Order: sequence, then structure tokens, then C-alpha cells
Amino acid sequence: MELLGLEEIEAAAEKLAPVIRRTPMVASRVLSERAGSEVFLKCENLQRTGSFKPRGAYNRIANLAEADRSRGVVAASAGNHAQGVAWAAGSLGIESTVFMPVGASIPKLAATKAYGARVRQVGETIDEALEAAQDFAMRTGATLIHPFDHPDIVAGQATVAQEILQQLPEVGTVLVPTGGGGLLAGIAIALHHLAPDVRVIGVQAAEAAAWPDSLSTGKPVRVARMSTMADGIAVGLPGEVPFAHVAAHGPSIVTVDEESLSTALLLCLERAKLIVEPAGAAAVAALMSCAPAELALRGPVCAVLSGGNIDPLLLTRLIGHGLSAAGRYLELRVTISDLPGALSSLLTVVGKTGASVVDVAHSRTGTWLAVNEVEVSLTLETRGPDHRGQVLEALIHAGYAVRVED
Repeated sequence: MELLGLEEIEAAAEKLAPVIRRTPMVASRVLSERAGSEVFLKCENLQRTGSFKPRGAYNRIANLAEADRSRGVVAASAGNHAQGVAWAAGSLGIESTVFMPVGASIPKLAATKAYGARVRQVGETIDEALEAAQDFAMRTGATLIHPFDHPDIVAGQATVAQEILQQLPEVGTVLVPTGGGGLLAGIAIALHHLAPDVRVIGVQAAEAAAWPDSLSTGKPVRVARMSTMADGIAVGLPGEVPFAHVAAHGPSIVTVDEESLSTALLLCLERAKLIVEPAGAAAVAALMSCAPAELALRGPVCAVLSGGNIDPLLLTRLIGHGLSAAGRYLELRVTISDLPGALSSLLTVVGKTGASVVDVAHSRTGTWLAVNEVEVSLTLETRGPDHRGQVLEALIHAGYAVRVED
């Protein structure tokens, strides 16, 4: 496979310049303190349609011959790629059809339709939706726009790196959320040609990490199972085109767990005032959870926030999960006597610690309880791990038997 060069990336940048937003670069003091080097966030969550995807989609569709344009384009996606294709095709006056799984989120369905695509819901998974899209392409002659496995897609995503170098010329390390590999490959190619000393690190969700085995094997290898909240990078098999470029240019790969992803999302929301989806927060998660020696950072550091399209209901759940992972929630069970005033006494001890009661429930039906005992379930909001420890210490000191829920 012939590798992409700077010429293809510059051609993509020229096509995209009139239509794509130059997304901001935002400094992060809290991440800089953790990393021991200046950290900046490249806010592709503020790109058109809420992710980096329109860069590749627009470049791919803009390069189609007129005869291909007249037959329209088709894609399969549960979210960001769907919106990117719909927007790009609409901007170029081309009909688009997008196949989405039956379980795709309502906001993403609505957004894809609003950008002008005809949406068809087929199957329970992306693979089933992709089969339907491929069948549609064969029957109608529409061009299938793959989310990452095409040179034009990779060249479009590479323009993120061009902007990073323009905004932060002295950048030493770039961390990139990684699924199929289009964004990672594009950034690696651009930096190889324009700033070869910059370290590139791809970040995968540990529960959907196909790249480590693929790179060690020397070819794309499908991951056995996936179970991650970061659906934007939950790709079971790296693309052939991205793989060739990543293997050639050698960026490192690290993985992050689910707690790190939710904590990173919460940090972006609280400290940077940025709404980021779990996949989009993967680079931040790596900075928060990986040891500095593992990352071998060269400063300044740029973490790419690849997307911000998140269902409000999921955001609500993830905020709770992130607060818990950050030591801001404490869920526990306490056994007290079944006497008037016993619950009030317990809550008085909690109140004196400064913890806030989010939820309280009590039960008399547990088989482990004596006839005169009640089990109280408490959910408390604390100020962090240290305060959490103080609350537990106060309860134990007051004579309560406490069981902390994981």
C-alpha cells in the first residue's frame, strides 16, 4: 500500500478551509499540574456536528467524481460518522443515506436527520447496519463512505495535526483517542512530515483495545469482545489503511479503564467547562491515570478532545459514575437499632462531617438483621477521597458498623 504524503494532506486542508471550523486550543492548569508539563486541549468537540469526523467525510465526498456524486453516498454509524457524512453530503448538495442500529440514541438520530440524511434503522449492531449499507451501495450504486478505512478519510483527519502545529508550534506530545485508527493515522502522518520529533500516543479504551494485539501481530486483529462506555472508539478491527500508516510511523498505544474515562469526562465538564463524550475524553483519561514514565511525555502536551456528542441521559449517569470514581460519592450500609431517634442520630453524625445526604433508605427485612435492627443505605456527596475517609472515620468512631458499597 502506498503511504500518504504531505501533498494529500495539504490538498485536504485546502478543501476543508472554507467549511471546517478551526477549533480552539485551551490550556488546562489542572492537567498541567498532573503531567508536570503544560497541557493544552484541542477542542474537536466544538467542531461542526460535534466531532472531528466531518474533516474526513467532507474530503472523501468532495473528491468523488461527478458521476459518483449523482448516485449519492451511504454510510453506517451509530453517531459521529453518521452526522459527519450527513453534514458533508448536504454541504456538497449530494444525497445521503445513513444506516443506524435500532438502538442508536434519539439525539444522534435526530441530528443526522437534521443534517439532511435519509436514516434507516437496521439491526442491533454497527456490523449489521454496515452490511445493510453495503447491500444498499451494491443495489443503488451509491458510494459507501467508510468511517476510517480510506486514504481520503485519513488525509482529512490529518488536518487536525496541521492546526495543532499552527496553534502550538512547540508541541512535544499529542495524545489521540483511537478506535478504527483514522484520526491516529492522520495525525501520525502529518507530524511525521511536519514535526518528526513530536511524540504521538494513541489512547484506547481497555475494554475495546484492538490495536496492541494488531501491532504486535503485524496485521489488523479483531478484538474478542468489547464492553465500554466509549462507543465512539469501540471498534473491533482496525482499518487496513490506518494500520499501514500507524505501523509505518510508530505512535505508541496506551489503554484506559472505564473509571478513568468517566473521571476524565467529569474533569472536562467541571474544570474546562467542556462537554465531551467518553471516547472524546480518552486522551485526558490517559493523562489522569497513566504513570508519567509510561507516557514518556515531552512538553508541551496536546490532548485531542475528539467529540462531544453525548446523550443527556447518559451524561447524567456518567456524571454520577465519575463523581463516585473521583471519591465524591460515598455509598454505604449501616446497621442501627430499630428505636425512635436512631436514624436521626446517625444522620446527625453524618451532618457534622459536612457530607451531604443524596439518598437514604432503610430496611427491616434482611435475614442477617436481628429483630430489633434496621439496615440503613446512605448515598453521600463528599468533597473528595480525604473527606470520604473522614466521614467513614467519624461513623466508626461513633460506634456504627459500616459497609462501603463498591
